[in-house]
Amino acid sequence: MLLMLLLPLPEAGAQSNAEQVFAGARASLLQIRTLVSEGGRQSSIGSGFLVSADGLAITNYHVVSQFALEPASYRLEYLNADGERGPLILLAIDVAADLAVVKLEAKEQPFLSFDPDSVAGVNPKGERLYSIGNPLDLGFTIVEGVHNGLVEKSYVERVHFSGAINPGMSGGPALTTEQQVAGVNVAKLLSGELVSFLVPARFAAALLERARGNAPMSLDDVRAEISRQLLAWQEGLYQQLANDATPTEVTFGPYRVRESELPWFSCWASTNADERPKPRARLQSNQCTMQNGVFISGDLDTGLLQLSYRHARTDQLNAWQFAAFLSQLYSPGNQRFHDGKRLTAPKCHDDFIQGDSAHQPPLRALFCAQAYKEFANLYDVEVAAVTQDATEYALIAKLSMRGVSYPNALAQTRRFLDGIRWGESP
Repeated sequence: MLLMLLLPLPEAGAQSNAEQVFAGARASLLQIRTLVSEGGRQSSIGSGFLVSADGLAITNYHVVSQFALEPASYRLEYLNADGERGPLILLAIDVAADLAVVKLEAKEQPFLSFDPDSVAGVNPKGERLYSIGNPLDLGFTIVEGVHNGLVEKSYVERVHFSGAINPGMSGGPALTTEQQVAGVNVAKLLSGELVSFLVPARFAAALLERARGNAPMSLDDVRAEISRQLLAWQEGLYQQLANDATPTEVTFGPYRVRESELPWFSCWASTNADERPKPRARLQSNQCTMQNGVFISGDLDTGLLQLSYRHARTDQLNAWQFAAFLSQLYSPGNQRFHDGKRLTAPKCHDDFIQGDSAHQPPLRALFCAQAYKEFANLYDVEVAAVTQDATEYALIAKLSMRGVSYPNALAQTRRFLDGIRWGESP
């Protein structure tokens, strides 16, 4: 016998929450296009939404980044839900939050307001949200999902949204059932299902206030503002690292190292012990990486920090063979391609550190830096170190820092190298 559960049918003419939210937001929605100036064909598309009656709108920084950094080659255009289009000007950016404020020439436009609970950061986990945007240039679409709180393992604040955000929806609003902005669409996890991310509403509300009354941003303004914001952002990041008083100590053979317990690091381990044929040198590896960085352009992301340790040992390679094997692992390997546009060619310094026989083994250390050409006082830095006390085992340590000031790079390098210590008598 089958038990059937009968649900009452909705009343004739009744609207779902999604219908009501979309109907209320429709007039405030924008598709934002980056066009190649010569010829006027679109190069990229995203979404946005009006937040004031005089034409101010919110979108993602990455949606307008081509125009922001190459205004001689690109221009911005909006298309609303009624098919009307027109030019946009750029007023403000927040690269760490991935937000921008743009303006269209209009008066008395309908607009969306921010949800007070979202601005205050007190949304309940499980709250129903509605993400709106123009995915894949198919037309404006509404997606229902759930607010799952802030992502825990991330230095960059993001809301975990369990809904399908697709390319083209970036910069669109995520709305409550009251049609107020709870967040801004920003990204999806390619390796998962319905794992998407929103910029918290408080960042958009703050940027909007800073943008009111601003003049259009020039290329010089954009570069100076990106430099200022990245320097401030990385200062906070490296200050937290400096204040990490209780790092975890991990043992590799006769050595021990320090790994940060800060929540925005994700650490993984691996070994080649189970490989066949049996490797001539055994490797035990740990790697800790930040989960999020900062997007600057399609060929430049920054802000990431990564460290790794590899303990190698052998009873089959002679001293020269083992040294050749270690030299392959010692090369930094994370230096970015140098094309002369964004970064200078790397400059490296290779040296030996004698170490303290009671506390630290002797090391060979390599320090390489690349300067950002467009953004003052920022560098990509790669550090590699290998122990020099034995011919049958060694520790290889690497540190990668992107978008760091030179003083912070030096200070973090000192902490990193100083953290390589004897664990027990070799």
